[in-house]
Amino acid sequence: MTSQAVLVDVSCAVEVFLATALLHQEQTGRNDFTIQEIVNRAARENITGEMRSGVNVHASQHCVANKAPNPAKHRMLFATGRSTRRLLLPGDEVDPGRTGNMFPEADEVPEKYLPVLEWAKERYEQGLAGAGNWPLDPDERIRELRSDPILPAGYVSPDNMPEKRPRHLEGLLQARGIGAEMAAGIDPDDYIRELREGWE
Repeated sequence: MTSQAVLVDVSCAVEVFLATALLHQEQTGRNDFTIQEIVNRAARENITGEMRSGVNVHASQHCVANKAPNPAKHRMLFATGRSTRRLLLPGDEVDPGRTGNMFPEADEVPEKYLPVLEWAKERYEQGLAGAGNWPLDPDERIRELRSDPILPAGYVSPDNMPEKRPRHLEGLLQARGIGAEMAAGIDPDDYIRELREGWE
């Protein structure tokens, strides 16, 4: 996408949604982004011709599905941490008060960004399809998790999982291996040292 302003009446929520979706498209190895990265991407895209303060508030609070509505009820983003966000995925926890849209309506999005909206919807649908691969029987799900090499032996058991439905792990397990090719042959310690070069 170019950084030329579209100069149309686009809400801050739509601007935040599009900026986050563009970051996901551009940085496929990343799972989430800082609020500041989302705001910076919105500023770079410059859809409305100005940087509005509401963009930061929407990325921080108003669009975040797993935060209590205050007052906006959008559920477009998911807070993965205090200051990190990503687009909402199936299975994400949503605050009960959040009943707003997960996606902008097509007529709220400038025409040049309609492919981005369609991409985001397809991404969500693929997440739904992936969630469908989980066994429905809780005992079978636990057996699968116990045999998973990335979890410590005995991590999931009826004793430490009262409901026997480890939904909070589904996204983690579905994401395993994503971006592994990007880190192949990179020593983690060397990588951190490189990042810290020039720090005072």
